[in-house]
Amino acid sequence: MSGRSELSTRHGLVWLNEAGWLEALACVADEHRFAVQRWRQQDWPAVIRRRDAGCTAGEICLGIALPPDQDGVKLRVPLRIDLKGVRAMRAPLAIADVIEHAGSQWRDGLLELHGDIAAQGLEIGVYGSLALQALTGQPYLRSASDIDLLFSPLDRLQLEQGVSLLQQYAARLPLDGEISFPSGYAVAWKEWAQACGKPGNRVLVKHDSGVALQRVVELLAGLEEHACAA
Repeated sequence: MSGRSELSTRHGLVWLNEAGWLEALACVADEHRFAVQRWRQQDWPAVIRRRDAGCTAGEICLGIALPPDQDGVKLRVPLRIDLKGVRAMRAPLAIADVIEHAGSQWRDGLLELHGDIAAQGLEIGVYGSLALQALTGQPYLRSASDIDLLFSPLDRLQLEQGVSLLQQYAARLPLDGEISFPSGYAVAWKEWAQACGKPGNRVLVKHDSGVALQRVVELLAGLEEHACAA
């Protein structure tokens, strides 16, 4: 894959205009219509997801995830709309945006993590349940919830610093999530931490339209190429 496109970055936030919501409502199943209509009324953002097969260059694939029910099941509503239906979009929330919405057992750790991220100049966003709770005010977090982080290193040094930081704080916080490489590929950071010492190892990568296996050395080469071109 070539350079990462803002319009196709998974986990990004998208606000729809009136035409976008009308298109979304026209396509969802009847049992999901009420949930989508409430999202529209509250003007909450949808989240960029993996592209469907057959999705054209003029469309964007989104998702809405409702708070978990009493059994912990989170209903996910897929949307697919024309890009003309997009009013605004942004990267995932920063850690500073979610600290006050986290449980009391997480706040101090997140505040310290935020300080260390800022001190090292790293880019780490938040998605998943904690981000949705911060965005909507609805109860997404449960006792077994993870804190999903999206780490976007610009070079190999940042990659090493960021993974070391995540490993350090994972002893105190239920951290999960992905490393997002400039190529658009994303790897679970825990899987990367286990595999990165052996460049010949393969890791599962996610991208805008699917998943694949790629060698650690290939991902590192792509990261270094991007850093040199920056």
